Amino acid sequence: MANDPNDSAHDPSGVVAQFESDAVGVEDLAALEELRNNYLGRKRGVITALFQSLRELEGDAKRDAGAAANRARQTISGRLDEIDASLQSVARASREQAEAVDVTLPGLSDPLGGMHPITQTLHEIQNVFVSMGYEVVDGPEVETDWYNFGALNFPEDHPARDEQDTMMLAGDLLLRTHTSPVQIRYMEQHQPPLAIIVPGRVFRRDTPDATHNPMFVQCEGLVVDTDITMADLKGTLDHFAKALFGPETRTRFRPGYFPFTEPSGEVDATCPACHGEGCRVCKGSGWVELLGCGMVHPALFENVGYDPTKVQGFAFGMGVDRIAAVRYGLRDIRAYYENDLRFLRQFTS
Repeated sequence: MANDPNDSAHDPSGVVAQFESDAVGVEDLAALEELRNNYLGRKRGVITALFQSLRELEGDAKRDAGAAANRARQTISGRLDEIDASLQSVARASREQAEAVDVTLPGLSDPLGGMHPITQTLHEIQNVFVSMGYEVVDGPEVETDWYNFGALNFPEDHPARDEQDTMMLAGDLLLRTHTSPVQIRYMEQHQPPLAIIVPGRVFRRDTPDATHNPMFVQCEGLVVDTDITMADLKGTLDHFAKALFGPETRTRFRPGYFPFTEPSGEVDATCPACHGEGCRVCKGSGWVELLGCGMVHPALFENVGYDPTKVQGFAFGMGVDRIAAVRYGLRDIRAYYENDLRFLRQFTS
C-alpha cells in the first residue's frame, strides 16, 4: 500500500488514484481500518502529509492545491464509508446465514413425562367428590397413637396396634396406617355440617405381593350433619361408582366391621372389564371389591367434642392402588412401583 507522503504530496488526484488501487485489496473490516489510518490518520496519514506539503506553496497555487486536497479527502472519506457499509452488509448476511433457523422444521424439545396411573386415578376420584361439594384436606403422615388408633375407637388389644402390623417410630409416634386421623383432626377444628375427602399415602407392615404393598395411596371421606342416614351413604357411593366406572355400573353392599363405624359395610361394583359377565379381573364373579364404609361410631363424635345425639355422619375409605388396578385390569399392583417405563408409558396421553 502506498502511504509515503513524498510519493504524491503535491498531487491530490494521484492520492485518490492510489487510494482506489489500495482499496481493491480490502476484504474485511480489519484491512479497512488499516487503509483508513494510512490515508486519514492524523499523524502519518497520506492526506495529512498532503496538507502539510501546502506550506511550500504560495498564492493562487496554494489556494488551488488546498481545494484539491479537500476534494481528495472528501472523496477518500466517502469511499471508506461505502466500503465499510458494503463489508458490514456482507458480514451481517454471513452471520444471518450462519444463525438462520428453518421455522418449517419440527422443534427440538425434551420428552415430557406422564402422570402416574395412581395419581391419574386419585385425581379422578377427587374430581367426583369435589363436584358433589366435598373439600379436599390433608394431614401429617407421622401420627400419634391417639389419632391413628385411640380416637378412632380401636381397643387397646387390637392387632393393628402391634408392631407386626404398624410401622412404629420413637415414643408413641408411628407412620399412619390410614388417613382417618385427618378426619379426627378436622372435626376437632370444625363444626358440622362438613363433607371432606382425605387423600394421601399410608403405611402398613405388609409383605409386597400382587395385592399388597407396605406403602400405598388411600382416599377416605367423611360427611357429618344433623340428619345423615345410611341412605345418604348408599346414594353417594352408588353415584361415585357410576361416575368413575360408567353409568351402567351397579353396586352392592355387604355387612362388614370397622372399629370406627357402626353399622359398617363393604361395597362391591360390577366389574368394569366385563360389566358383570365374569372375567379374569373379577375372577369370574362379575363383581370387584371397591371400598369399606359405614355410619360414624358415636364414640368418635364424643372424642372430638360433638354431641352424638344431635349429629350423624358416614365415612368411607378406599385404596387408590386397588381402584386403579380394577380400572386398568392389572392383576399385580407391584408394577406401579417398579418404575418400568415400558409399563408406565401405557398411561401417558
